[in-house]
Amino acid sequence: MVDDQALVRGGFALILGADPGIEVVGQAADGVEALALARQLKPDVALMDVQMPRMDGIEATRHLVSSQQTGDVRVLVLTTFEDEEYVYGALRAGASGFLLKDTEPADLVAAVKVIAAGEALLAPTVTRRLIEQFVVADASRQRRLSLPALTEREVDVLVAVARGLSNLEIAEELFVSHSTVKTHVSHLLAKLGARDRAQLVMLAYQSGLAKP
Repeated sequence: MVDDQALVRGGFALILGADPGIEVVGQAADGVEALALARQLKPDVALMDVQMPRMDGIEATRHLVSSQQTGDVRVLVLTTFEDEEYVYGALRAGASGFLLKDTEPADLVAAVKVIAAGEALLAPTVTRRLIEQFVVADASRQRRLSLPALTEREVDVLVAVARGLSNLEIAEELFVSHSTVKTHVSHLLAKLGARDRAQLVMLAYQSGLAKP
């Protein structure tokens, strides 16, 4: 749990620690402390604030996901609507999802579990606004990204992932089994060299396959 405000950090830690499926292994007040603790404790998820002293959440995320020691840590970014430009930076740095700071306690617990499982992006409203305002704008300023050859079904799944659908929702929409969708997502991650679904979303929009 990484946040420079002790009350926020402690409150989230109490909420998460009360769930039998989650253990809060450490708390950090900034990115520097977060990196040191992550190397020591090897958490599954880092719940990361953006604006912090010494090292902000974006830089800390970049270091976490690029290091051999902490590369398996999934970063869940805490954000507000006013932080959208920072959120895009966090996405490019390797964050796996986003969560609004005013989220309900039950949603916080569910979000951490979802990110740990690598299942889906979070806070759909944030994701949609992020895509519309930053991912698409960034893609328009650059050459359209060329993707490796994908099957027709893989393209369908990739576009659905970019819309923020879960595997179960994709299965229902495409009239296939849940396990089939999981297989397609795994193939997409491998073919596109993507770390998780967050990166699949960015690649889908930057390639032009998905549109807001």
